Amino acid sequence: MAVHDRPFGRYYEDFDIGDVYKHWPGKTITEYDDHLFCMITMNHHPLHTNAWFAEHETVQGKNVVVGNLVYSLVLGMSVPDVSGSCIANLEVESLSHKKPTFHGDTIYAETRVLDKVESKSKEDRGVVTVETKGFNQRGEEVCYFRRKLMVWKKDFAPARQRPYTEADAWGAG
Repeated sequence: MAVHDRPFGRYYEDFDIGDVYKHWPGKTITEYDDHLFCMITMNHHPLHTNAWFAEHETVQGKNVVVGNLVYSLVLGMSVPDVSGSCIANLEVESLSHKKPTFHGDTIYAETRVLDKVESKSKEDRGVVTVETKGFNQRGEEVCYFRRKLMVWKKDFAPARQRPYTEADAWGAG
């Protein structure tokens, strides 16, 4: 019998400058997703929540998904491939919204490794710089950000554990 652990994030040694991670799956943003995010974050701008206003009083002529939802979604898509085992996200150096995202658009994301530097003060970690792009179903870039994250070196990373044993899950036999 084989046991397969799903990788979640990468260690310092796993990052190679120039590598690209194509995150999967994509996510279709519904009107509900957008409205819920707006209400949770108290962004009540009618561009996002009022169809009549958006149709009659905006350049786009329809509701636009709030940019922070697009950013959060693209960032979240990158976590399993990039930062799932990191120590900390250190900074977002830049963030830009290239095109509007609308209800019903499906977002996909990719991340490229730009740089990696070993820590000067602690031997157990390093800092990795990545850029991430979000694309809609037409292949148009809708979101871009560049960030730095602090990641463990493999030999120093805490072991992944579960609060139960194999015997608890599958029996002793």
